[in-house]
Amino acid sequence: MVAHGRQCKIEGSQATARQNAELLRSVISQQRVPYTNQAGALIDAVKAVGEQLIAANPVELAVGNIVRRVLHIIREEDLSLTTAAIGGLNLSAVSDDENDDDRDGDSTLSAAAVAAAARSTLRPPSLQTLLEDTPVSAAVPQTSSSGGDSEGKSKSADKSSRSRKLKHDVIEAVNEQIADIVICHEQIAEQAVEHIHQNEVILTLGSSRTVLEFLFAAKEKKRSFRVFVAEGAPRYQGHLLAKELVARGLQTTLITDSAVFAMISRVNMVIVGAHAVMANGGVIAPVGMNLVALAAQKHAVPFVVLAGSHKLCPLYPHNPEVLLNELRSPSELLDFGEFSDCMDFGSGSGSPLLHVVNPAFDYVPPKLVSLFITDAGGHNPSYMYRLIADYYSADDLVVQRRATAGN
Repeated sequence: MVAHGRQCKIEGSQATARQNAELLRSVISQQRVPYTNQAGALIDAVKAVGEQLIAANPVELAVGNIVRRVLHIIREEDLSLTTAAIGGLNLSAVSDDENDDDRDGDSTLSAAAVAAAARSTLRPPSLQTLLEDTPVSAAVPQTSSSGGDSEGKSKSADKSSRSRKLKHDVIEAVNEQIADIVICHEQIAEQAVEHIHQNEVILTLGSSRTVLEFLFAAKEKKRSFRVFVAEGAPRYQGHLLAKELVARGLQTTLITDSAVFAMISRVNMVIVGAHAVMANGGVIAPVGMNLVALAAQKHAVPFVVLAGSHKLCPLYPHNPEVLLNELRSPSELLDFGEFSDCMDFGSGSGSPLLHVVNPAFDYVPPKLVSLFITDAGGHNPSYMYRLIADYYSADDLVVQRRATAGN
């Protein structure tokens, strides 16, 4: 119901990721959480909507990434609250013993906090929340141990407050995730001056806002360099990027896609955007990118991929959930009027003798990538699976509710 409340076309992975995160935040805020299995109820609600979102746009992998990221946030925040409660119980249990045992209680709590922090690498604020809530959680068992009735009431109140706190913490973490998506271009662009040096020649393909901001950030730091832009047929997005670069004062040369091998010997570095980054370090990118990567490898030119963390996908290219490509309209290659001339009207079926295939994406294997630059820093392709593992839970790689698993 929420997923289909408004019909609109969303362009770009960043806008798609942000609006999906906002939608899932709304789902969480409207979800009534029971006293028991609060995290499970939130996970089922997110999966129910997530299945519909992924099915509606299976090629845009950022949708599934955000669904899995929100599920991971729910699990991590639930783990933080559980660990804090266990730590509080341990602290209260040793408070009635001898004084020298207090040190053991503190060390137990500290170990629990460290364990939660180690498993909560995606959301550093979870550790802060854990540490802030420890005195409160520790105080509840001490005050409720006076009598049976008060203990039962305190437990019920504790469950209710924990339920509200879980939703609050999850929503706050999702808000931080949305903020990270909004500023991912700026965070990537801040690293530009470390990679682009004076009088270099940079090659890129098509149009990418991340690449545009990255190059402009280097110019703002007084770097003087030149950009070769391959036009990115058949949509010719490179024409748009070239105009943007010139408008911002960068020396730009527009070339055809077929001229990449001819020009690559003059290039110091290839910097491109990505549609998605897979768990093995492979890249799903606009069509033609694999040829650019092969040219870069042939001439030992670094091939650098810029990607926000919302584009990091925990799946592998061979997974059945991954739809690597989509076919765009033939009209981008051939006008419909020209195409009609190729129809064989002499036959009964009128089937065309000419077929037009217009794939949208290429797959670039990790061996052709020199470096990934994300909003979390620069990483080698071999490290991407480690980085991605910090962002998602293994239980959520396949987004499917338990209720529908047996159907």
